Amino acid sequence: MVRRRDLHRFVDKARVREAIAAAELQTSAPIFVSIAPYFWGDVRRTAERAFRKHGLAQAPQRNGVLFFVVPSRRQFAIIGDAGAHEALGQTIWDSLAEILGAQFAAGNFTDGLVTCVEQIGRALATHFPP
Repeated sequence: MVRRRDLHRFVDKARVREAIAAAELQTSAPIFVSIAPYFWGDVRRTAERAFRKHGLAQAPQRNGVLFFVVPSRRQFAIIGDAGAHEALGQTIWDSLAEILGAQFAAGNFTDGLVTCVEQIGRALATHFPP
């Protein structure tokens, strides 16, 4: 039996890093995935703090994107800065949340993150080329 606090180990961090590196070759937008252990508190609020902490709010074109994941709670937040949101619209964020939610429900943390990173990389590339 897998303990809840061990669920974060189900993310293949190397595959996620490779997906981020490939996506960032297509765009000037910074993409970051933060995998948090179990914690008390609001996921969205913590994700917003992580967004600022990792410097994503400092991107010159305000196009940073953060996937903040708490596998032990099967929860996540996807945060796009103002420039990314304005360029891409709400539909992309809803689509990513749907994909990630379905993958998380099935226990496919890595596949969900890789798919979403690839999709946001392609979407950002159309508006923010390297």
